[in-house]
Amino acid sequence: MAARRSRFLPWLLAYKALRTPVAFGVSAVVPDAQGRALLVRQRYTPGWHFAGGGVDRGEPPAKAIVRELEEEVGLQSSAAPVLLGLYTRTVGMATNVVAFYRVSDAAIAFHPNAEIAEVLWADLHAPPEDATPATLRRFAELRGEAEQSEYW
Repeated sequence: MAARRSRFLPWLLAYKALRTPVAFGVSAVVPDAQGRALLVRQRYTPGWHFAGGGVDRGEPPAKAIVRELEEEVGLQSSAAPVLLGLYTRTVGMATNVVAFYRVSDAAIAFHPNAEIAEVLWADLHAPPEDATPATLRRFAELRGEAEQSEYW
């Protein structure tokens, strides 16, 4: 009986993954010396966002956020990422789990690219008008004006 179960387990896990897909992503607040936060304007979606992206298969999330920052905003050096929290976001039928990091002491050499049109150093107390709702929620949490949510 145990051998039969072990034969079907991969199929059961594959079915479950197709039925309830989960994607793992990373995002980061990158503060500058004045306490402002780096935001990005993506070419494919409106509003200002924190930089970030997907975690590749087998990739540690702390390495993924460094890779994403290198790709998106030209991160040249930084302190080690510090995990601030895990968030859940539902997109269509999929669930995203987002690991949110602080990446301090960052040296950035941004050049517009295929994914990111521009960057902005935003004051935590005066976010841009077209910041996304998730970005505004993270700003409130970072200012200490809101408890950390479970949802992105």
